[in-house]
Amino acid sequence: QLQASGGGLVQAGGSLRLSCKASGATLRDYGIAWFRQAPGKEREGVGCIGGFSGKTYYVESDKGRFDISISDAENTVYLQMYNLRPEDTGVYYCAADFKSFKDCSLYSPIMDFWGKGTQVTVSS
Repeated sequence: QLQASGGGLVQAGGSLRLSCKASGATLRDYGIAWFRQAPGKEREGVGCIGGFSGKTYYVESDKGRFDISISDAENTVYLQMYNLRPEDTGVYYCAADFKSFKDCSLYSPIMDFWGKGTQVTVSS
């Protein structure tokens, strides 16, 4: 089971850190992906991390602004977001895929588990 948290309201240029905490599974055994769904739009990938390898991948628009990391002690994946823009507004979801524990994936149909989303609102 995954639980995403940490969303909120922030001004443009601000920062937020989202958490994706797992229970009943060890995140190092999975690829963990973050997705975002803006109002009226389809869900899109943001970035991901291979739990075993620690390798990360970010979509082009988020490179240099977002950072994904894993805490073994907390069994939690973090999405640190900097320099937030109004277009980053949306519900953020984390998902886990057992098959992509080395090279993570943002292909949502293969995800094994999804957490409930957390709302991020960036005001201009």
